[in-house]
Amino acid sequence: MAHEFVNSKLQPGKVVVFIKPTCPCCRKTQEILSQLPFKQGALEFVGITATDDANEIQDYLPQLTEARMGPQVFIGKNCIGGCSDLITVQQSGELVTQLKQIGAL
Repeated sequence: MAHEFVNSKLQPGKVVVFIKPTCPCCRKTQEILSQLPFKQGALEFVGITATDDANEIQDYLPQLTEARMGPQVFIGKNCIGGCSDLITVQQSGELVTQLKQIGAL
């Protein structure tokens, strides 16, 4: 079930972030991404602790991302990593470029 749930969220043209609402890095990631002018429906934060499959999702994410802890930021179907990776991509100017390429901005 967890892999079906996660894979159903990942779509071209969309940014999906798997988060734990109480995680400081997750909140920072939300803050960074929420400041960008995303098109309607192109950004989704998925709180994994709000699902019945939270443990299964946490066990499945490392198969896609090599990390078990949130946040996990997906641009389209590609994971760019967590909060520190997002900050690196943002500071290099690549974040906006990638978001425009997939049509999210």
